[in-house]
Amino acid sequence: KEVARIAQGLLVLVGVQPDDTPDTAERLLARLLDYRVFADDGGRMNLSLRTVDGGLLLVPQFTLAADTTRGLRPSFTSAAPPALGRELFDHLVNHARTAYPN
Repeated sequence: KEVARIAQGLLVLVGVQPDDTPDTAERLLARLLDYRVFADDGGRMNLSLRTVDGGLLLVPQFTLAADTTRGLRPSFTSAAPPALGRELFDHLVNHARTAYPN
């Protein structure tokens, strides 16, 4: 089932770790909006999401915190507990909706 769609923009997989805070989420959002990753007329990566008026699609993904250094079964002990992960992801989404409605 499709729940969201963007055209030009950023698809961001968001992993939360136990020491992350609402401030961490807000700093992440500020950086995402201002990263210069879109090409200008000269083909140089010089434009930000704000500049191109692109979409921002945030997706929670706890597996980004996986530790795969030992064995063949990843460990997710470095991921935040589900309640904290949900709380901080929701904070990020709400802050993004306010700061950048796209």
